[in-house]
Amino acid sequence: MDRRSPYADSKEVTLYGEFTPSNNLKVRCAVSLTEREFIVQRLTSAPARSSKVVLSLRDCVGCRAYRKEDKADPAGYFAAYFYPLKRRRVSSRLSRQRVEQCFRLSALQDPHANLEEAEKWARAVRERSARQQQHGDGVLLSRPCRMLLLVNPQSGKGQALTLFNSQVKQMLNEAGVTHTLFITERQNHARELVKGADLSQWDALVIMSGDGLLYEVINGLLERSDWEEAIRTPLGILPGGSGNALAASVHYYSRASAVFGEDLLVSCGFLLCRGLVFPMDLVSVRFPSGQRLFSFLSLAWGFVADVDVESEKYRHFGAARFTIGTLVRLACLHVYRGKLEYLPAAGPPDDWVVVQEQDFVLMLAMYQSHLAEDLLAAPDSSLSDAVIHLFYVTAGISRAALLRLFRAMEKGTHLAAPCQHLVHARVRALRLEPLSPKGIITVDGEVVEYGPLQAEVHPGLARMISG
Repeated sequence: MDRRSPYADSKEVTLYGEFTPSNNLKVRCAVSLTEREFIVQRLTSAPARSSKVVLSLRDCVGCRAYRKEDKADPAGYFAAYFYPLKRRRVSSRLSRQRVEQCFRLSALQDPHANLEEAEKWARAVRERSARQQQHGDGVLLSRPCRMLLLVNPQSGKGQALTLFNSQVKQMLNEAGVTHTLFITERQNHARELVKGADLSQWDALVIMSGDGLLYEVINGLLERSDWEEAIRTPLGILPGGSGNALAASVHYYSRASAVFGEDLLVSCGFLLCRGLVFPMDLVSVRFPSGQRLFSFLSLAWGFVADVDVESEKYRHFGAARFTIGTLVRLACLHVYRGKLEYLPAAGPPDDWVVVQEQDFVLMLAMYQSHLAEDLLAAPDSSLSDAVIHLFYVTAGISRAALLRLFRAMEKGTHLAAPCQHLVHARVRALRLEPLSPKGIITVDGEVVEYGPLQAEVHPGLARMISG
């Protein structure tokens, strides 16, 4: 009913009822729904503030109505699922933690009428929750929603499938998202699948792995004859590898405080269930051989590429592989001769800046905020700002200074650190010509052809489920 409730602090209540929690039939609660909040007040002779629960509808992933299998029970039930930001007892960090509110509706003898009332509540919660999403230039996925989830069971510590079943599957069910699970068995398996699949079966493609599997999916979509339509398919990311850079970036864009490990997975799962889709820039990389690749994350040459590839042997350590790889490479620091040019993001379209031929320790082009789960490389980056953040470090930097640089990157403060060897530029295209005979170039962490290349940004070419 539409009326004010004495238990909702005089806020405008659009729906009010008095029900028993499904797990304690001896208690009755006043349940109020406003445009922004779901409020539960335990009914006593003197209501106390401590007995009230207020949940933001922005934190709600779903709400369902149902009847129990016991035919003798005439009641209808509705359950709402929230993932508010809360502090754990052993940590000061805020992370999303599951809260379920489930109520029994039995005011009538007719079980169908009770179920109809429960369905009215579930529908009202879902509708108001959807209205609370901040759209901006994003759009909500249609409901009901069908997702294809691609999982690489070998990524990271080899726990992606286990984590999906323990952390993500329940959340998708709570959000009413139907999904098809596809387990990749070999390199480029996902690329082959999306290149030939009927994409109309799904409303989104979701990757649970490290960043390499999404690299396969994006390039597979762009190799299709209908690539212009295919690349508009919304993409989602769940951290299941060791780097998880895009997952950390997606979480960062939601403006939540930093989280790691399973807390990051829950956050990305929450954003996935909310289903807000934004444009995402891609970067094309061309080589003299004629090969053209598309990238969503990074282009690296030198130190970063070396660490990424050489630390693969430590993958069973998870995210710590990069720390180990960094220390190993610092002990034997290499420099690389090369030429670099770039086109500033702001300026005439042909006004290229030429960096004189010299020795480099690293060249890194970033178009997301994070280089790894715990490395905030480009704090000002966003999904679709049409900017490549170009970093390069010239020879002469000490091992200690380079280590301090990456330690500062953990907090995103490296650009404020005094380092004469570090250069940062906001660009829209770049050209790299390695002159050293040996070296490694990576695109999104994957080894590519070693030699001259040109990269340019394509604003909003893809779409990503994000915060």
